[in-house]
Amino acid sequence: MAPFLTSGNRVISHVSGAYPEQTAVKGHMPNIIEIKNVTAYRGQTRVFNDLSLEIAQGCNTAILGPNGAGKSTLLQLLSREIYPVQRDGSYVRVFGQERWNVWELRTHFGIISHDLQQQYMGNALGVNVILSGYYSSIDTAAHQQFSAEDKKRAGHIMHTLGVTDLKERMFSAMSTGEQRRFLLGRALINDPDTLVLDEPTSGLDLKACFQYLAIIRGLMQSGKTIILVTHHIHEIPPEVSRVVLLKDGEVIADGEKPKILTSKNLSSLFEASIALVQANGFYQAMPGEV
Repeated sequence: MAPFLTSGNRVISHVSGAYPEQTAVKGHMPNIIEIKNVTAYRGQTRVFNDLSLEIAQGCNTAILGPNGAGKSTLLQLLSREIYPVQRDGSYVRVFGQERWNVWELRTHFGIISHDLQQQYMGNALGVNVILSGYYSSIDTAAHQQFSAEDKKRAGHIMHTLGVTDLKERMFSAMSTGEQRRFLLGRALINDPDTLVLDEPTSGLDLKACFQYLAIIRGLMQSGKTIILVTHHIHEIPPEVSRVVLLKDGEVIADGEKPKILTSKNLSSLFEASIALVQANGFYQAMPGEV
């Protein structure tokens, strides 16, 4: 697999506090996400009440929670599909701003969600899936223009992700794992600093799962910040340093991975007896004592 694309020279240093943060060569890096006292609804259902959460750039983070915890609503808040209840002292900021030009934001922040995979045009060719990231569109259109450099970059990304042979294949004819790689490439075309991944290995067989996790690890090692939103313990790579436990719309635990990922905490989170095992920096949940 080819080397991963980088987003600049940065120095990672662990500092004191609840979790590691990243410091740039020229000063402290900003928070990626700042959520303060947010109340949010999906339809008539209140999901969050006074939710607060901050994630610093360079802090690879897993947000772990069962179904119904609020993970999908959190993603929709970040993607601006829904908005919090307006009130003083309540906000959702991405890289310090509440309002963004979408064209500018995509060079800093990419979200790869299950919704995008389900909504994407089935007849789109693989290479066009990658190129569509320039316009945040679902497939490319005749009026969209791409330079030779744009196409060269798309080719480099496909090579990096191991999908060059699929560049002329329709999206609907790809496996789930292949589709995920192309959607990841769609986000990477803008070279964002941060990627938010929504249960990235869900539905993949073991080989595809391990391959995708290897890609994610490579991205983190190249300097990208990854925010992983999931209920799958095995999806949390060794490079993730912070874990946030989300349950019923509330953060119930937050801190360094070894302190948060314990059998006791996970048993409480999922309301089941869980025994946690570790191997090669990964964690897996097993049935605990009945």
